[in-house]
Amino acid sequence: MKSTFLTRLGLAGALLLSLAACEKNLLEQVNPNLPTTESSWKTSDDAVRASTACYAGLQGLGMYRRWLNFAFDLRDDTGFSQSPWGELADFTKFVQTNYNFEVSQHIWRDHYRTIYRCNQVIAYVPAIQGMEAGLQRRVVAEARFLRALSYFNLVSLYGNVPLALAPPSDLNQVYPQGNEAQVWDQIISDLQAAQPDLPETYTGNNVGRATKGAATTLLGKAYMQNKRWAEAQAQFAQVISGPYDLMPAYTDNFRHTTENNKESIFEVQFSDVNKGGNDAGGGPDATSSQGGQRSKFWGVPAPFGALGFNDGEVRPWVVREMLLEPTATGQRDPRLAATVFYNRRDLTQFPTTRIADADTLVYGVGFLTRYGRDARDRARIYWRKYQTDYYRSEEDFDSPVNHRVMRFADVLLLQAEALNEQGNTLAAIPLVNRVRRRAGLTDLPATLSKEALRTQLMHERVTELTGEGQRWFDLQRWDMLTDPAKVNQLKANDPDFNNFIIGKSRLLPLVQTDVDLGRLQQNPMW
Repeated sequence: MKSTFLTRLGLAGALLLSLAACEKNLLEQVNPNLPTTESSWKTSDDAVRASTACYAGLQGLGMYRRWLNFAFDLRDDTGFSQSPWGELADFTKFVQTNYNFEVSQHIWRDHYRTIYRCNQVIAYVPAIQGMEAGLQRRVVAEARFLRALSYFNLVSLYGNVPLALAPPSDLNQVYPQGNEAQVWDQIISDLQAAQPDLPETYTGNNVGRATKGAATTLLGKAYMQNKRWAEAQAQFAQVISGPYDLMPAYTDNFRHTTENNKESIFEVQFSDVNKGGNDAGGGPDATSSQGGQRSKFWGVPAPFGALGFNDGEVRPWVVREMLLEPTATGQRDPRLAATVFYNRRDLTQFPTTRIADADTLVYGVGFLTRYGRDARDRARIYWRKYQTDYYRSEEDFDSPVNHRVMRFADVLLLQAEALNEQGNTLAAIPLVNRVRRRAGLTDLPATLSKEALRTQLMHERVTELTGEGQRWFDLQRWDMLTDPAKVNQLKANDPDFNNFIIGKSRLLPLVQTDVDLGRLQQNPMW
């Protein structure tokens, strides 16, 4: 049977070669069912649909839908993982032996997929004939913003990454590897080019697209990461004088019922209408889920129901930090309950508190009722920010809650930092007080020194922004990941930092498959 099969296979191969000899291009036929570059990029509709595909990239598993949250919020000192998937838990502990680990691969893949889509828009939309000029410029500007955002994340995680700035000329295109300074220069250049052509606001179905305020905020943040304080201040001043303000309730920033509000500067748009479950393939395409998955993966463990996987938890020092200062009326800072689920009765582990009250409700059930009185359970702290407990009794794979990439409170605190670093502490303090007043805290005294306000701002950013993917950028900007004494401070907050190696662990290893192909030089010490 085997020899007969091989004989038939040989005859089939000979026939194929014979046919190929008669028609040299037999294996090079164009699939008539697939669009080509030549047949696309003809109309305004082509341009807008391509732009929408760029935004869809942000919903990928390796971006804001799932894994980017692990890379930022669980690798900093506020979060950690006890996932039964050991390789995932190690990823957050600065222990990675498999450089092709699928989480890191997804982050790499989905950011570059978004960049490649943006490159096509930037390259091809300007050549579309008859397209309204303002729309044409706007679509290109949106792509520049999204490319800059993608590189902002990549340079912060991987450092020296390939600078792909045009569609590939062939499938074997090799892009030059940029150093960190070159990547930051490209981010700044893209955002400067995008600013003039983006509108202040959108209406209708266009709400959620990048605005001038989004590009200006991200440009200010890029300057901040490079300690270009005066240039950052100039950008943030434009945002502060624009259409943004703080929402009355802190929780308005983390619910699907109050999305794209006046405090929001840029959000990744999520929806649970098209449910896609786990979507292991990663999407995104027309049939993929458009729901966020953070709430499912970080949902509390569920002895009495299917809530979540609990792959992410919160370090106790975060709660202690939020308990340092009561409100003007003697209550707990309301941002604490909005950020975490924790056992309020177990006050022994938080000796600084002076206020006792009832349990935190966990999806409508008291903490102790749900988890019992075992000391190990009492000490655990779970993420509440971005969870859907305000309207659901349990989590599923698809959350409709938009991810707030940038919001106005962050800008106020960053502007205060930029001013303070230039010695203008007196002008910085009122900006911090705007954020504090929303939480019901008293104003900071106008007599604070530059050093005192610098320390205070570190506290303010924990209480306001924990769990929003901002602290990793803060740690980099404050040299917390390069100064041995500061790394020791992080070790006191988070034992995972005992694995942190200065000069190595600040960056993730580049995907080894690309390194093996000779395209990239691996990051130092990996």
